[in-house]
Amino acid sequence: MTTKYQYQLEFKVRDYECDLQGIVNNSVYQNYLEHTRHEFLLSIGLDFAELFSRGIVAVVARADLSYKTPLKSGDKFVVRLRVEHEGVKYIFYQDIYRLPDEKLCLKGIITTTSIVNGRLAVSEDIRNALQNAGTL
Repeated sequence: MTTKYQYQLEFKVRDYECDLQGIVNNSVYQNYLEHTRHEFLLSIGLDFAELFSRGIVAVVARADLSYKTPLKSGDKFVVRLRVEHEGVKYIFYQDIYRLPDEKLCLKGIITTTSIVNGRLAVSEDIRNALQNAGTL
């Protein structure tokens, strides 16, 4: 079965993202995933900072990362994602593929939620933007 992704963003590994082994440090992958989620939100009309200014805080509740093949300095890669909505959670399925060979490097499941005016709640802004973009 082929995964149907809703968004993708290309990157290139920078030297300073690598550890002594010459591979991307495990913590850096979370930066790639987060930047992709933020760019995805911008692409559907949601500005992360603007949401915060209106009392809507989108937060990561859980990160499940499965490392498959390491990236090295200079590697080009793509982060692909799809999102699902379950109750108060938004679940981002994010995979990283090295380019051009499409070798799977990481499988990630990032569970997020929103706090609206200090309370755990479904953000209508986020839900509506995802529905209008055809992702839910």
